[in-house]
Amino acid sequence: MGTADAQRNELGEFLKARRAELTPTRAGLPDAGAPRRVPGLRREEVAQPAAISADYYTRLEQGRFQASAPVLTALARALQLDEDQTAYVRGLAAKRKGRTPRQTAQRVRPQLQRVLDRLTDAPAMVLGRHMDILAWNSLAAALITDFAALPRQERNYLRLAFVDPDVRRLFADWETTARTCVAYLRMDAAHYPDDPRLAALVGELSVKDPDFRKWWAAHDVAHKTCGTKTLNHPVVGALTVDWEMLGCTTDPDQQLMVMTAAAGSDSQEALRFLASWSGSPVPSRRENRPS
Repeated sequence: MGTADAQRNELGEFLKARRAELTPTRAGLPDAGAPRRVPGLRREEVAQPAAISADYYTRLEQGRFQASAPVLTALARALQLDEDQTAYVRGLAAKRKGRTPRQTAQRVRPQLQRVLDRLTDAPAMVLGRHMDILAWNSLAAALITDFAALPRQERNYLRLAFVDPDVRRLFADWETTARTCVAYLRMDAAHYPDDPRLAALVGELSVKDPDFRKWWAAHDVAHKTCGTKTLNHPVVGALTVDWEMLGCTTDPDQQLMVMTAAAGSDSQEALRFLASWSGSPVPSRRENRPS
């Protein structure tokens, strides 16, 4: 199936991926002892506990039917979907009912920019649709990369993690970070399946990186909430930061990402040194300012 076709049938591709990774043992099916010709469950083994016909389920995977809310709930149980995966499926089904509106360029409100400017001891940035970096403070630039030196279209957190060798080396566990970011982008795709910006980003990374191509095809999804990262910085060495995603009430497609270190830890001292070394009080930048 081509990229465009897969995007149009994202729900079917997602169901197929989850079916392939769910083993008969996990699904509580008896072991017949005979070798299986397909990975994971057969279509009828998903359809039966969801109380639908195998033909109906097949048409769902093929993108020929639109599932109702009760059917989606039953399929979520049959495929043992977690909370994020269930929300993703429902989001995809909702988007199929209407055309995705044209997306306008995102801008950061001056009030939110002032919040960034006040955060002189914590790296922070504003992420927009598809993990585009819309704004940042000086410490975030010192920690990750000089965002202002990049063309606007290249200021994307996921893209940097895959194509910028310096950013890639920054993450002590690059694979976990990169796979998680791909899952975040998949979740975004449920909201904007026809967005040309998303298609361009996925197309570029699919061509440039085989790992992205493989992980994107796995259809894993996750919400951006919070976590911990260990970084290997060329100036201050190893440090561990906790990150939190804070929603923007005026634009649900913008989130403030703030990174902090435990009080009194070596990582906190590393951030303080990095702030003094980089001249953190220098005004932060945002995408709609000249650069």
